[in-house]
Amino acid sequence: MSLTLRDAVHADLATLAALYEASGLDPAGRNHAHAMEAAWARLHNETPTARVLVAERDGDPVGTLTCFVLPSLAHGGLPAAVVEAVAVHPKAQGQGVGRALMAAAMELARTAGCYKLALSSNEKRGPAHAFYERLGFDRHGVSFVATPEAVSA
Repeated sequence: MSLTLRDAVHADLATLAALYEASGLDPAGRNHAHAMEAAWARLHNETPTARVLVAERDGDPVGTLTCFVLPSLAHGGLPAAVVEAVAVHPKAQGQGVGRALMAAAMELARTAGCYKLALSSNEKRGPAHAFYERLGFDRHGVSFVATPEAVSA
């Protein structure tokens, strides 16, 4: 069974939504087609350095992540990379899919000359934290999140 990684294309939107939901990243029914279309357009228009990767095993989509390379004024002007929306289908977990996706993100960051590759993970996701630590990530700092309601208050 061979695993391949590729850049997502517009035609993958339904597949990405299904992966987000199957992995538990998003609740079922959250990713409506029109919202995915708008988000895809924003991603490509506003963040041209973003890469959405899809992992396929024998042509079957089994995982995805998004890697952003962001310019920075600090750290000598070196860019930073951020991984977001890591999703591996439950039937493919523990089979190297997440490892392959994260290795690709690390290579993207390295190639771009990033001073760091960061990601955040919900406190409740202990197995995911152990996975990231096995890949060489260190727990660093504290992550804070503000809901849209709090931001507009």
